[in-house]
Amino acid sequence: MPSIFDYVRTAFSEGATDLILAEDHPPRVRINGEIVSFESHSLTHDEVALFWKEVGADPDSDQEKDVGWTAEDGSRLRVNLFKCLGALCAVLRPIKRDVPDFQQLGLPSQLLMSWLSRRSGLIIVSGPTGCGKSTSVASCLDWINHHHRRHIVTIEDPVEYLFENDLSHFSQREVGPDTATFSGALRAALRQSPDIIFLGEIRDEDTALIALRAAETGHLVLATLHSPGVAESLERLGNLYSTNHRDASLQLLSNHLIGILSQRLLPTTDGGLHLVVEHLENEAAVRGWIRERQHAEIRDMLQRSDSPGNLSFLHSLCQAVFDGRIHPATARAAAPNPLDLDRALRGIV
Repeated sequence: MPSIFDYVRTAFSEGATDLILAEDHPPRVRINGEIVSFESHSLTHDEVALFWKEVGADPDSDQEKDVGWTAEDGSRLRVNLFKCLGALCAVLRPIKRDVPDFQQLGLPSQLLMSWLSRRSGLIIVSGPTGCGKSTSVASCLDWINHHHRRHIVTIEDPVEYLFENDLSHFSQREVGPDTATFSGALRAALRQSPDIIFLGEIRDEDTALIALRAAETGHLVLATLHSPGVAESLERLGNLYSTNHRDASLQLLSNHLIGILSQRLLPTTDGGLHLVVEHLENEAAVRGWIRERQHAEIRDMLQRSDSPGNLSFLHSLCQAVFDGRIHPATARAAAPNPLDLDRALRGIV
């Protein structure tokens, strides 16, 4: 009877992006966005508990935990452990050893190289869970590593990609083993002679405020945010700030935000995954819209803009359909407004 470790080897060698484990259920994998069940026995409590212990968790006292785990074959995985009605569960996702470059990922390379060459400011990479935000940021940090002499401090939960120093020097810190909290590590990072700080996720007001102050005081800050698009990212940031801090924080954001890259992964016509992006470069009228929280104007500008720094999901989805990469039905399901997509595909807008 195969063990969980056998399922790990099998699942990811066959192209799965996620492996889902739960006691009293057979393992399941996500392939090309769809959940598929292994033809296997249901996992027992003891089997899943053994895996929890293997990755450094206590199945009795821990309720949820994120860990980075290195398997026997040397491959690294991001593991989220949690309980469902008292039952032990886990979701595993592989971390590629080699960091893909911008072209391999389908990212706007010229735009990102311009942003990443700045000495200070805030860059946000946003999107839903599982859309490749960590990989996009890793690609950005890898590009900096090979093109600029910088001290890069990363704060993650858990650490995913492991970087080897080239022109830059990395100080990679993990919440839990190396530091208690994101905000505490971010405060400490300002005393560690950083040029660049990567914050694994902006989760609360404290972290958002310190990230802005770091950008204000001459550091380049990269951070991820769970939000579906550019305007939604700005709205979420605004909602993080308490009433007492909101006006001052939005002023800082409008002054020091470099840009936002939002992304999604969609199934392709040939069974793979395709990255669609939306991005905003903070310049001219955008600064005032950010300060005044005029997100509708930002959405409208993205739809109409012909600037290389600005692109809407609508245009990305249409281009992917015209190129034959994704099916129109897939684009429609992912579109912020399906009627707008229909009109764009008919050439009305």
